[in-house]
Amino acid sequence: MIILRGVSKQFDGKRKVTALDGIDLSIAKGEMASIVGPSGSGKSTLLNLIGGLDRPSLGEIELDGEALSKLNDDQMTRVRRDKIGFIFQFFNLLPTLTSLENVSLPLHLRGWPKKKIDERARELLALVQLGQRLDHLPDELSGGERQRVAIARALSIYPPILLADEPTGNLDSKNGDAVMALLRELHAEGATICLVTHDPRYARDAQKNIYLFDGQVVNQDPVNA
Repeated sequence: MIILRGVSKQFDGKRKVTALDGIDLSIAKGEMASIVGPSGSGKSTLLNLIGGLDRPSLGEIELDGEALSKLNDDQMTRVRRDKIGFIFQFFNLLPTLTSLENVSLPLHLRGWPKKKIDERARELLALVQLGQRLDHLPDELSGGERQRVAIARALSIYPPILLADEPTGNLDSKNGDAVMALLRELHAEGATICLVTHDPRYARDAQKNIYLFDGQVVNQDPVNA
């Protein structure tokens, strides 16, 4: 499902910074992989490249058999829209929209009929146990509830790939455990998940651990090997 070959990413400023250096990795369809490593090791950069939010300086990335380097901006937007669900540490909910409206937004952008959008958004909020919070704004929700709204929004398009960047980083242990339980359920239903985490407990939920250090993969092991 996800293949990286010789992927590097450099950022130009007062001096050139190499965030990733010659990354080779593969994540199979239906696999849950954790991406772990110290701060500054390149975890979020790697996730952004896999998700097409940025492009590598060198190397090739394939998603579901499609080489991202061969896609123009419109085609890349289509891949992000149709194949990828993003879950961020800071939720990234629109503050003036209700839970229902936040979850509905990706479907409006795809041109779904209004009735179908409403049904899908309500279904997903019920799935994440927020059916009673449909009309609440983000500021009226707890951190755990906001993250569950964000997960529901990421799932709205039935994405085959979920990219989660520290989804429990701003949550207490109880809410973090609830979010991870939901991700485990989604994985059991067949989703391919890339999880960036600092928490070794959550990393152990994955089938594969990818260890980054100074922008390089230093280990890539099945968890139970």
